[in-house]
Amino acid sequence: MSSPPDEAAVQRHIAAFEADLASAKSPQDAQAVRDKYLGRKGGVVASWMQLIATASPKEKPNIGRWANELKQAIEARWVTYSEESAAQARPAGALDVTLPGRIPLLGHRHPLTVVRERMEAIFARMGFTSVEGPEIEDEWHCFDALNMPAEHPARDMQDTLYLSSPMPGESGRPDDLRTLLRTHTSSMQIRYMQANEPPVRIIVPGRVYRRDDLDLTHSPAFGQIEGLAVAEGISLADLKGTLLAFAQEMFSSKSRVRFRPSFFPYTEPSAEVDISCWQCDGAGCAMCKKTGWIELGGCGMVHPAVFEAVGYDAERYTGFAWGIGIERVAILRHQVQDIRLFFENDLRFLEQFPY
Repeated sequence: MSSPPDEAAVQRHIAAFEADLASAKSPQDAQAVRDKYLGRKGGVVASWMQLIATASPKEKPNIGRWANELKQAIEARWVTYSEESAAQARPAGALDVTLPGRIPLLGHRHPLTVVRERMEAIFARMGFTSVEGPEIEDEWHCFDALNMPAEHPARDMQDTLYLSSPMPGESGRPDDLRTLLRTHTSSMQIRYMQANEPPVRIIVPGRVYRRDDLDLTHSPAFGQIEGLAVAEGISLADLKGTLLAFAQEMFSSKSRVRFRPSFFPYTEPSAEVDISCWQCDGAGCAMCKKTGWIELGGCGMVHPAVFEAVGYDAERYTGFAWGIGIERVAILRHQVQDIRLFFENDLRFLEQFPY
């Protein structure tokens, strides 16, 4: 040994260890450097510990102290070197557990879902129950029971998507009718009235299908909410009051509604319902095309022929019905110019609705 153990010797060996470690070209070279200083046979620390056996009682504590100090210093530097080497040797794309975590992006509900739920909630507060039915229907429930027999021109207006296989017979209608993708959710109103006696107060939300080209304002598949109320003494005033309350909660507390005469085979009288433009309060602006009014949907009093089809007493009961497009309401609420944006899953569009 070139020099006795002391503080200066400790510092020299530490410096020499760091120099040797820095010059190591491989993990095997680094391990050899460690063994040179900490190895049990021939290591610097081990050789210092061996001196204790032959040292005087006065020198033994000092030799032990310097040996331990050198050992701790070299072990600390070896741990640092090992961690740095492991980090540098990590392959590309490997997980670094020392990095801070990434907060995941959270999704949210689709704007059409939010609009539908809000519409359902408004009518639920008025006492309407939400029911759903099959999207694949038969001609009787979708047309015949709604006062649209085979020769009725309204069936041509629906642009129906027919399917090939007939449905099995059900009570109250002929067998072997053609199946189709329903053109409106009114077919579920028929099914509900067949199974339930008055009074009736339901809404029927769901997807409907028509042979339309996809453009700015049309889609071959879209959402619709239809409502039905049947009881004794129901009048057109009840219908108007219901739709007025809906418009004031959905759009603006200042909303007004008006009925324009129209024709639907399953209601008589029938009307198109308009709401006053909430942007200009009916004065006329670009949104309402200077008219002060915006079309919302169709409505009317249930035709007696519909009651006869489901076995209701048309002399005793009256009722009203309406149909409103979910996309129509969403377009009006959010001033969207192209209905296709709701279906294309473009995050740049959907992220503007942070529900």
